[in-house]
Amino acid sequence: MVRIVILTGSELRHRFVRKALAASSGIDVARSYCESLTNSLVDMVDKKPIEESEFQRAHLEARARSEEDFFASFDRLVPDRSHPVEIERGRINDDACADEVEALAPDLVVAYGCSLIKGRLLQSFARRFLNVHLGLSPYYRGSGTNFWPLVNREPEFVGATFMHIDPGVDTGEIVHQMRARVLPGDSPHQIGNRLIADMVQVYAAVICNFNRLGRMPQPPVPADERVYRSRDLTEAATQKLYDNFASSLVATYLAEREIRAKAAPIVENPAVVQWLKRS
Repeated sequence: MVRIVILTGSELRHRFVRKALAASSGIDVARSYCESLTNSLVDMVDKKPIEESEFQRAHLEARARSEEDFFASFDRLVPDRSHPVEIERGRINDDACADEVEALAPDLVVAYGCSLIKGRLLQSFARRFLNVHLGLSPYYRGSGTNFWPLVNREPEFVGATFMHIDPGVDTGEIVHQMRARVLPGDSPHQIGNRLIADMVQVYAAVICNFNRLGRMPQPPVPADERVYRSRDLTEAATQKLYDNFASSLVATYLAEREIRAKAAPIVENPAVVQWLKRS
């Protein structure tokens, strides 16, 4: 049994992930720290004038409805064994929280959708601190890393990266990656939420096989590596996303999927792949 502490957010997709990990065989969740929506993307868009954020608001509303479709039944029916505690966004780096996490003595600390971790926790749990970054590093880093590949008509870069946390932004050593499953007729939110639903089983495999992961060859940093921030999310970018889907983005990608995947190699850890095949 692997004892973990989870650092995450407080939206429905975050509840799904922490509850699913806590329900996974071989994992014992000592506590989950769930950050508030303060300074989140939803909070940021809510503060914009309505006339300057029409597409962004519609995008976030559609995301929330899709999350309900994918995760609400699970959230209602599955017992919560993740021992959640709500905290203000960013407080996870306070000494008081670090004291609590250290006292819980987890084998691993695992993160999904929380603030940038810095300072003491990084030192206390060096090489025992995992993060899942929704995006494929090092191709896309920062914020919205599964949003921008779709804006740029590059669905092959939509996926998830499991990595050791370091002080940088999505720069830690990669232990495993997965590409999103894309199906005919998908919307951006169906692609994203299906990825999260698939990702949690893979995260459980990474956690349960932590001592067998070894070091994987790291993908070279591309010359055109892209780093985005929350402020880069604009009305124009959001409109372009939906224009792309209206102009056969998914069908074009599916016709070229194998060629595109070869041009965007990912890290696949044998220990994780074998575990998933046996599951």
